[in-house]
Amino acid sequence: MKVVIAPDSFKGSITATDAATAIAEGWASVDPAAEIMRRPMADGGEGTIDAFAAAVADAKRMPITVDGPAGAPVRTSWLLLPPTEDAPAGAAVIDLASTSGIELMDRLRPWEADTIGFGQAIAAALEHGVSRLVLGIGSSASTDGGTGLLRALGARFLDERAAPVAAGARGVLAIASVDMSGLRPAPETFVLTDVTNPLTGPRGTAAVFGPQKGLTEPADIESVDDALLRLADLLGLDAQHPGTGAAGGVGGALIVWGARLTPGAQEVAELLDLAATVEGADVVVTGEGSYDGQSGDGKVPSFVAGLAASAGARAALVAGRITADADIGLFAGVASLTEIAGSAEAALAEPARHLRQAGAALARSLSD
Repeated sequence: MKVVIAPDSFKGSITATDAATAIAEGWASVDPAAEIMRRPMADGGEGTIDAFAAAVADAKRMPITVDGPAGAPVRTSWLLLPPTEDAPAGAAVIDLASTSGIELMDRLRPWEADTIGFGQAIAAALEHGVSRLVLGIGSSASTDGGTGLLRALGARFLDERAAPVAAGARGVLAIASVDMSGLRPAPETFVLTDVTNPLTGPRGTAAVFGPQKGLTEPADIESVDDALLRLADLLGLDAQHPGTGAAGGVGGALIVWGARLTPGAQEVAELLDLAATVEGADVVVTGEGSYDGQSGDGKVPSFVAGLAASAGARAALVAGRITADADIGLFAGVASLTEIAGSAEAALAEPARHLRQAGAALARSLSD
């Protein structure tokens, strides 16, 4: 059998590379004759830089210290890709997860968390002189409408007294005017995202993603939603444009800056030439930490399952947990680490062990 292992990272638990290795080891323990190919994936969130670094020869990590989502310094890096005909000075890959991501927080701070660190990393890449930016915007910790990153690039957000507003969602509530005269010009910029939600409304970023970041009171969600709509008006942004709600509004801010949003999983898959790898496969195993009702909307598992179907292969899913609203009809085999381990806590404590068990279980059920 030819088996392709192409999971996303299991957020906060194990990287995509280590997850792919563990699943492959589990499969091989049952079916040692299988031809197993590992292709760790990403969709713009955690692990995006790692996917590019593994796929692009001579890519170089560029260390940097930025202000994290809670204000504390974060040591991280962006990735410098070598020059090409389309990007003669090279390209920079920067992910929000490693600069302003929720995994960098010791606790949720729905009102204070911001994206200035992401903007600082972008500014550093621009100072280096790159010709192109590739920005992954998954795993955001904030609902600041992208004001933090735009501030780091030269924009000013002012209250009724023409004083700078505070960081984060609290500051967004106070914005009365915007000064974009100092905003740095954008080079060719591609934004990798798996989110198509608008900025505001019932499917907007505050309503759908705010609770994940600590905005739990309906009145608070409504206040932030109203403030984001005012911000969109000030920026000349269509708040209902698909993807403007990605990463707490970072998608919309980057559109204002001149960037183009593109499906993250598709972009990384093309970089890895995943479609060619899947050709001729019997089984394609994918996965992520939490497979839920939103996972079918452009995230890694659904995208990889689509590639498998096009190639005539069976798709299988490994997830840390699978929620009741998840559609698993795309998959011929499914394994939940929570069920295998007996609890979510046990699954998180030893992810590699339980991923090996999941790989073995899928091999037993799907091997011919």
